[in-house]
Amino acid sequence: MLDNPLRRWIRGLGGKKGQPTVLVKELAERDRRRVLKHFLALDGNDRLLRFGSIIPDDQIKVYVAKIDFSRDIVLGVYNGIFQLVGVGHLGFSTSEGRGTTTKERVAEFGVSVSASARGQGVGTRLFQRAAIHCRNSDIDTLYMQCLSSNQTMMHIAKKAGMRIKREHGEADAYLQLPPPSPGSVMAEALEEQFAVIDYTVKANARAAVKWFSPKK
Repeated sequence: MLDNPLRRWIRGLGGKKGQPTVLVKELAERDRRRVLKHFLALDGNDRLLRFGSIIPDDQIKVYVAKIDFSRDIVLGVYNGIFQLVGVGHLGFSTSEGRGTTTKERVAEFGVSVSASARGQGVGTRLFQRAAIHCRNSDIDTLYMQCLSSNQTMMHIAKKAGMRIKREHGEADAYLQLPPPSPGSVMAEALEEQFAVIDYTVKANARAAVKWFSPKK
């Protein structure tokens, strides 16, 4: 999957046929309100697939309020009208008790995609960006936990070559990552630069629409 990350990233700029390019940007504190809005818009089934249970709005608000953007990596995809349609949360923990690595840390990844953005490769691109960030951060094991019934995530996991263990209706998958390379570092840096430009253009366009819209 990640043997030639720079070439893969360049090829991915074209997006799926007939679909817009999917650019993944690292989110920050200023995006917290939109992250919350994204999660609150998920219906019961989507919340079940993302969090493992159908959690109410109050719990989602607590979850988003506790996200530490300085510690975790939160990735997002904005659509053409500056709506956050995909969120990936990459958290880190010690590798103690996990025999798959000799590194000090491992990473765990969770992802959600809005109904309006399904079938555009958003989930796959978020996962790829998370994996390449781990690789460049000298983390060689990426875990992804989800329900076995989550066919989209199972497809992403299998496509990435992740090892999958199913137990009690849940799937615990992990991916062994190669060490960083000049290509992987360049791919992540280029995507972030492109995504920042895209973010700025969409944010300015959104602000202009609000500015020129008739006041009620």
